[in-house]
Amino acid sequence: MSVGIDEISFYTSNYYLDLRTLAEVQQTDPDKYYEGIGQEKMGMAAPDEDVVTMAANAALPLIERVGTDAVSTLMFATETGIDQSKAAGVYVHRLLGMNNNCRVVEMKQACYSATAAIQMACALVARQPEKKVLVIASDVARYDLDSPGEATQGCGAVAMLISANPRLLEIDPEVGNHTEDVMDFWRPNYRATALVDGKYSTKIYLRALKKAWENFREVSSLAFDDFSHFCYHLPFSRMAQKAHQHLAKLNKADLTPEQIEGQIEDTLLYNRIIGNSYTASMYIGLTSLLENCKQNIAGKKIGFFSYGSGCVAEFFSGTVVAGYEKYLHRSEHKAMLDEREEVSYEKYLELYRYPDPRDGSDLTIEKVTTGRFRLAGFNQHKREYVAS
Repeated sequence: MSVGIDEISFYTSNYYLDLRTLAEVQQTDPDKYYEGIGQEKMGMAAPDEDVVTMAANAALPLIERVGTDAVSTLMFATETGIDQSKAAGVYVHRLLGMNNNCRVVEMKQACYSATAAIQMACALVARQPEKKVLVIASDVARYDLDSPGEATQGCGAVAMLISANPRLLEIDPEVGNHTEDVMDFWRPNYRATALVDGKYSTKIYLRALKKAWENFREVSSLAFDDFSHFCYHLPFSRMAQKAHQHLAKLNKADLTPEQIEGQIEDTLLYNRIIGNSYTASMYIGLTSLLENCKQNIAGKKIGFFSYGSGCVAEFFSGTVVAGYEKYLHRSEHKAMLDEREEVSYEKYLELYRYPDPRDGSDLTIEKVTTGRFRLAGFNQHKREYVAS
């Protein structure tokens, strides 16, 4: 019996800022972003959007297909949680009308936790093959204005249904892990935006890749040449290129620049125009590969490197299932991305600075999002979510 990803769907805000606009305001060359970090646009959450609404919108097509009683567990991965106690997934559970017997839990470890959720979901399904587990990763990446990280903001959510005999990707049980206590990126409870040491974080990312890969090789018979494509955690698209060059060098793989690009390029297409989505980024990358690769990759091995600052990293593998292309949401995703609204720099600042009550004050939020679910406001320290 195989276990893995049976269906995958993602969602992002209907607003975006073109990084050419940011470059113009900053009086810098747009290629600093378009070429330097490989990013073109960054999603900006509407005032009535957050990790809950994006998560519910991402998961809706999956629940509409399998029904509200089919899922036994909902695992919600995020590093931009909205409550120190209550799992954000509990709100999603209600919005989607899911069964009361479905357990819900939230997971956190920077950008890595969605991978932990998937591995735990696979274990649950292996134990009870008739069950399905819904894994959702949802984040809003925010950095201080005029900081080096500003251009790597973004937002997005991805929902994945984990089941026995999956229709998209069979996940192998062998994994390579690496954990190390470092301070390359973190967000204290008293801050709305993260702190990051960019150069150090890149160094740690690559070191963790080496260590996780070495551990993977100890437990798996697969070698570098067995993989047709690789999905990496994507804080920005250029990071995947750096990572893959590093991994190829570690394995003494004699690849041309074109071959390096060929193994990762299709995973980057959505990230370039959405921006960083933290826990969701690698799996939006997988969606990008499955929906945009011009060749049929059924039966091909995919390598995954998941990285969460602080840090925890994991390398694992999966096999694309024959007939996968029939079960994608390609047209829906394309329509969502095509229908987004570009914002001016002034509108970007307005969205960035929209009130987010930290003092317990009440706030009513007007309807802006085009999604099915929205944050209606804050009342007596409670977040209020409704279906549009």
